[in-house]
Amino acid sequence: MQGRLSAWLVKHGLVHRSLGFDYQGIETLQIKPEDWHSIAVILYVYGYNYLRSQCAYDVAPGGLLASVYHLTRIEYGVDQPEEVCIKVFAPRNNPRIPSVFWVWKSADFQERESYDMLGICYDNHPRLKRILMPESWIGWPLRKDYIAPNFYEIQDAH
Repeated sequence: MQGRLSAWLVKHGLVHRSLGFDYQGIETLQIKPEDWHSIAVILYVYGYNYLRSQCAYDVAPGGLLASVYHLTRIEYGVDQPEEVCIKVFAPRNNPRIPSVFWVWKSADFQERESYDMLGICYDNHPRLKRILMPESWIGWPLRKDYIAPNFYEIQDAH
């Protein structure tokens, strides 16, 4: 079943894949990394002026990494704003996705956290560096194939 935004994107020749709807009826779309920045700008101009959240997850051990964006159309006098969920998948051996910091400034810390935990590089992000882990940390702690370092605190816990 195609949602309203998906139909609009098809009408304007914008490549995407509909992933259906979540349990709240919010449309979910998949966008290729190479198309993401231009479609993000188009969605902003179309009225999705609020990035509610950005997160990332490891789809499967050895598989793809996903960056997820929850966008909302904030309009005066609208009680139930229109929302959409965008998923951008990237290969784990070179996970690169265009940053949307220049479209939605609220992506700043959220993309940095996704970089810090999963190693997704957000191209053209102005300050892409670790935000939770020390700069000396090796690896990406939320990847399913991550092996935790041998900390003495864990070994000596009783």
